[in-house]
Amino acid sequence: MNTNDPAVSVVVPVRNEAGNIAQLVAEIAKALNGHWRFEVVYVNDGSTDGTEAELKRLIALHPWLRRVRHKQSCGQSSAVRSGVALARAPLVVTLDGDGQNDPAFIPAMLRALEAGAPRVGLVAGQRVGRKATGFKKLQSRIANAVRSAVLRDGTRDTGCGLKAFRRDVFLALPYFDGLHRFLPALVRRDGYDIGYVDVVDRERASGVSNYGLWDRLWVGILDLAGVWWLIRRKKRVPELVED
Repeated sequence: MNTNDPAVSVVVPVRNEAGNIAQLVAEIAKALNGHWRFEVVYVNDGSTDGTEAELKRLIALHPWLRRVRHKQSCGQSSAVRSGVALARAPLVVTLDGDGQNDPAFIPAMLRALEAGAPRVGLVAGQRVGRKATGFKKLQSRIANAVRSAVLRDGTRDTGCGLKAFRRDVFLALPYFDGLHRFLPALVRRDGYDIGYVDVVDRERASGVSNYGLWDRLWVGILDLAGVWWLIRRKKRVPELVED
């Protein structure tokens, strides 16, 4: 690896988040600058607002900022995978582009990942003080409880976008739409431990949420069944003993 290559790639999937980009980019740089060589990879998932223009403006100012664009929206999992595939660093951090994930917690997550290497393959943020409506909080609690009971992944909150992992571990996972919601279970399936860091949730500064209840309820149920099947079908790699 070139000594000038980044040690950490921060991947941010966005769709119609033009008003949140500049502040989040500045906060990511503040959190990492002087501690890790880093790059920030924004994935514009088919935005129809000023997201692309804002990214181009900021890229001209920051040599460590990159972006890739999906011509059509393909969903968060697809955007995350595009960003990780293009990342140049061995360690990757993901966070949502709406500003609710605070980049100030990135250093703690990276330290936990590095301290647990090579046993720990993923460090997952666990939201506290979540800023959401009562209905969304109830929805999240039910979804997390059902997922935890079925998959036994030991994770309180898989919906937090703040995650840190090794790039090679992520790219070895089976890919499907909705993957980002099941990362702890799938990383455990491949034999790694999971680390956890409590992170404080924030209010969305600009724009509106791209996700609702009915557009992902049934898909989430099908994904849960599929991940359960993948875990059940995982075979141990035999240890070879040469006499």
